[in-house]
Amino acid sequence: MVEAVKLWNEPNNKSHWDFEIDKDWKMYAAMVRLAADAIASERAGLTRVLGGISPIDPNFITNMRDQGVLDCVDAVAIHGFPLDWNHWRINDWPSKIDEIRAVTDLPIWITEVGVSTFGADEVQTFGLQRSAELLSGRASRIHWYSLFDLPRAWPATTRHREAEGSSYYRHFYMGLIREDGTPKEALSAFSKYTPELGICQWFHFQDHRLDDAVRWLRKLGVRKVRTGLSWADSLRSNSMTWFDRQMSALDEFDVTVTYCFTPETSGIAPHHTSPPRCIEEFAEFCGEMTRRYC
Repeated sequence: MVEAVKLWNEPNNKSHWDFEIDKDWKMYAAMVRLAADAIASERAGLTRVLGGISPIDPNFITNMRDQGVLDCVDAVAIHGFPLDWNHWRINDWPSKIDEIRAVTDLPIWITEVGVSTFGADEVQTFGLQRSAELLSGRASRIHWYSLFDLPRAWPATTRHREAEGSSYYRHFYMGLIREDGTPKEALSAFSKYTPELGICQWFHFQDHRLDDAVRWLRKLGVRKVRTGLSWADSLRSNSMTWFDRQMSALDEFDVTVTYCFTPETSGIAPHHTSPPRCIEEFAEFCGEMTRRYC
């Protein structure tokens, strides 16, 4: 069942929200306030989570507080990848959480933490074990990113290769299971940390991996699953058929569903990271999805 909804993904990351268009995140803040109200009107009491931030920046949370956004959500979320992208050490995890705790009394969820096998499988195994040690008991939810490697034929939902250079390719090695379905070394260790550790797994439109994902989640003893429903995908032909299939397949788990991604036709710029021209349209999408699946 759906236990929580998240309002966007990494809004302070240029790969997911164009804050050059939206100076000081004023449009984002207004959009979240409207969407949070739409969700509450459909299902009072459903947990609403601020889009997980990356980088972990207390100034962003303070900005959201000052714009009244934290009054409309029940938790804030953070993402961290210190062995791949962040400019801090893995042992800094407790202090990074404390930075956010210093500016809000809301519960803190870690909705993405992960380590790639870009350099070596052993690095991921170490990163999983050390992350679990450092984070256990420090957050209301912890979601490991991710179950599957991203297929190499698909683009990463991030900046382009030229912007990230070699760092771009790490996106394709974040899973516990390779593209060909074979398990990595860290997979055997993961079930030691369930059900406290959940999984974050994004599914593309009509993703062929959905049924395999459910089988692996059961086998690993996962209870908490984070995924997404794309506003942009909702404009595709037969989108509701796919959304129904995705959410039905995950119904046995405690699901946090992220609402995000602007349709090109709705953005100020024609891109999924763009603020929409009409923020009410995103709120309507959130209300419709909440009514249908929550």
